[in-house]
Formats: sequence, C-alpha cells, structure tokens
Amino acid sequence: MTNLTTDAAFSHLDLAALIVFIVAWIGYGLAVGRMRGRLVSLSQIMNAQREIWARQMLVRENRVVDTTINASLQNGTAFFASTSLIALGGVLTLSRSGDEVLTLFGTLPFGTVATRTTWEIKVAGLAVVFVYAFFKFAWAYRLFNYGAILIGAVPVRGAGCSEAVMLRAARRAAAMNIAAGSHFARGQRAFFFALAYLGWFVSPIILMLTTTAVVLVMWRRQFVSEIRAALLAEDPSPDPDSES
Repeated sequence: MTNLTTDAAFSHLDLAALIVFIVAWIGYGLAVGRMRGRLVSLSQIMNAQREIWARQMLVRENRVVDTTINASLQNGTAFFASTSLIALGGVLTLSRSGDEVLTLFGTLPFGTVATRTTWEIKVAGLAVVFVYAFFKFAWAYRLFNYGAILIGAVPVRGAGCSEAVMLRAARRAAAMNIAAGSHFARGQRAFFFALAYLGWFVSPIILMLTTTAVVLVMWRRQFVSEIRAALLAEDPSPDPDSES
C-alpha cells in the first residue's frame, strides 16, 4: 500500500532528482573532508590554523584571548541552532497550508505539485533537513563548551609540567575545536542544501538545477576562493591530515 502511494505521489523524474540531491550532499561532504594535495579545502586549511592557535596558547600565560575566541565561535553556533528551530517552525506551518500552496504552484509554468500527499512528503523532507541541522549545531555548541574546558586545562609555562604534557593538552584542545568546527560546518551545509531542496517544490528539474548551483557555489568557496588562495600564500603547506 505504501509503495502504491509513493508511486502515485512521485514520478521517476522526482525520484531521480531526489537521488541527485542526496548524492550531491554526501559527495560534497566527503570531498571537503578528504581532498589532499593541491585540492585541500578551505576547511582543512583552517583546521591547521586551529592547531597553530592551540600551540600558541602554550606561550601565553593569560588565556583571555583564547577564551574570547572560543566564546565567539560558541555564540555563532548558538545563533544557527536557534535559527534552525525557527526554520523548522516555519516548515511545520507550511504543512498546514497545503491547499493554498497547491493552488499557487499549479499556476506556475513549471509547477508539478499536484496532490496534497506530494506536498506533505516534500515538507516532511525539508523538516528532516532542519532537524539534522539543529542536531549538528547543538552538538557543535556542546563541543565548543568542552573546548573551553580543555583550553583552561592547558598548563602554563612554569607550572612544573613538561613540554610533552603541555603539548598533549594543547593538541586535545585543538582536536576538540576541530571536531566542533566540523559539526558546525555540516549544520551550515544543511542550510545551503535546504535552499536547494526548495526547488523540488516547483519541479524535479528545478531541484537538480538548484542542487547543482549550491554545490558549485560551495565548491568555489572551499577550493578556488580568494580567501583560500590568500591562506595558502601565507602557509603553502597546510596539514593535509586535518578533517573539515
């Protein structure tokens, strides 16, 4: 019964567009985290800078600068977590406006939304995207909180700790910060793909086009942007083992 309902709600083109969307999302995430050599991503370069930041803590007795930076990152994460909940509320509101929206999309030249079942399934998919984003931002917020604790746990010089112990503590703080940044980036990526997903409400062809456009924009920022070029000009050999 479920298969019959799904077949009636979606055409083969709809399913193909959805597969393109999912593959593009997963494939882009893998590319950002695993590219090496000359194709190292902006996120990987910044992860190397996070490790440099952690090592710089070892030469500072006063960690006010470090805690301020971490708090700034945490506040930004909290903002996006709140935004994802607001967006989720908006999506749930859309689910109650099916009849009006069906009439509106029916007047569009490329509109293919024909049934309430189609509309509700698509809205549910968009809600899943924002739920995913919220969980990523919420976890990133928690990890930045842990990072603040690890920053406070890094021994200062003259405290009687060996250089190896201090370095291990700094690396733990860097690893926590990198992990938090990785989850934040995935949540933000979900926001971008949510914009692409909106194209599906018009037609599957538009979904393919918006997905392609979003991937190209994000790819350019990660791999061929001026910011990336500037960072590589200052540090031509970033750590390729860092993960976005």
